[in-house]
Amino acid sequence: MRKENKGLAAVRRAVLAPYGVWSMIFIVVPLFFVAYYAFTDSSFRFTTENVTRFFTATSTVGGATVHTYLLIFWRSLKLAIISTAICLLLGYPIAYILSRASDRTQKILITLIMIPMWMNFLIRTYAWMTILQDTGILNGLLAKIGLGPVHIIGTETAVVIGMVYDYFPYMILPIYSVMAKLDMKLVEAARDLGCNGWNVLRRVIFPLSLPGVISGVTMVLIPSISTFYISQKLGNGKFYLIGDAIEGQYVANNLHFAAAIALLLMVVLLVCMALMQRYANKRAFV
Repeated sequence: MRKENKGLAAVRRAVLAPYGVWSMIFIVVPLFFVAYYAFTDSSFRFTTENVTRFFTATSTVGGATVHTYLLIFWRSLKLAIISTAICLLLGYPIAYILSRASDRTQKILITLIMIPMWMNFLIRTYAWMTILQDTGILNGLLAKIGLGPVHIIGTETAVVIGMVYDYFPYMILPIYSVMAKLDMKLVEAARDLGCNGWNVLRRVIFPLSLPGVISGVTMVLIPSISTFYISQKLGNGKFYLIGDAIEGQYVANNLHFAAAIALLLMVVLLVCMALMQRYANKRAFV
């Protein structure tokens, strides 16, 4: 038995070896260089100035002095949370309906959800510029029914719409993959014990689907908080997000400060993911 276990362990290590090499080259090494640049200056001498600058840099907005990058980060986090919440509220019932549909219907609906992902990200964003601009398709339809033009392009609303559209499938698919494996006998048992529809959802379906929810929230929140192209095109460059700050510093050849911003953003996201995972683990034992 011990020899068989050692043989299986050797096979597993051999199978996982390519993934370990891939992770080292494309994950660990780049992260090392990001941290290295973040804590060095242009002469590659150790410094914490890049990190402290993120927290101390100030600017004047409307006659008031504000912390520039903290304000940018807060705006990015706010829009990302709003987009993630909308995706969750819309995606959760869709994922549930999808998981309970017939196999043929599931295939059709999943294909419809994935079709927009086959198009280039830039093309999808440009399409929403055409839809939301003042003389675009949406305002044309509103004018025909007498509701008048609505200014959306260049606002936070347009940025949120772009985020929701682009990242919506990343919310639906993880939740659907978990819900499709739910044992419906547990739902039937809860109903037999007197639970109404709301209690079945709150006490049975949602706790069991929580791993999918956590995955979906993570997959939407992370790209939403770090995006820059959506804010540039749909926000007309009026809303400077943290992704824009990193890109701007990179274009200006301030690689060390750009790396510091990216490193701090990564730390914040890792902390958020750890807290969500801890909450999910606690709910699993309730």
